[in-house]
Amino acid sequence: MRLIGGQQRGRKLRAPRGRETRPATARIRASIFSRLASRDAIAGARVLDLFAGSGSFGLEALSRGASRVVFVDRSRPAAAAIRDNLSQLDLLGRASIINLDSRRALTQLSAARECFELVFVDAPFAEDSTAAVLALIAELGLLAPEGLVVTRQFHRTPEPVATLLECVNVTRIGDHRIALYRRPEAGDASQDARTAPAVAGHQPRAPG
Repeated sequence: MRLIGGQQRGRKLRAPRGRETRPATARIRASIFSRLASRDAIAGARVLDLFAGSGSFGLEALSRGASRVVFVDRSRPAAAAIRDNLSQLDLLGRASIINLDSRRALTQLSAARECFELVFVDAPFAEDSTAAVLALIAELGLLAPEGLVVTRQFHRTPEPVATLLECVNVTRIGDHRIALYRRPEAGDASQDARTAPAVAGHQPRAPG
């Protein structure tokens, strides 16, 4: 696996061993970052990479000019792989790693008054917690006013509904559904949406 754009283009990345992580292919990353680039959403952005695995999304963002990335994954092998990748790319100074599950990490970041212009949510397909994580990001105020959340899900997984975020773009790539979310603009009808109780009560889980 290699980075596909920016200053570090072509550099190899280490992925954690085992089947618990599924790094995004070059095709998926190219599609996502093309959409983000068209919205000028990368350069200078503070980025949160949830369920980070190898850290490919966050590392791609750093390569393309993001100012800082917080990587979150509960797996120790994943955290070790991310640290190795950051070290090899000489990017440790622009990143931090949180080795916790997503809910605890998001709560910790909120307590620290963190806010992000770009968030990647790549929850495990087998126990998809995307809807709950989107709800928590919105409830904790972790997304900047002009920020974007990028989600990757299995295409047959029900799309998140009744969250406090608005879906602005959806595309399918093979078996993957890629979506972009933002905070509703003032006066937007979708701003009145409220998180469904079933979603709010669901406990998000990070991949191993």
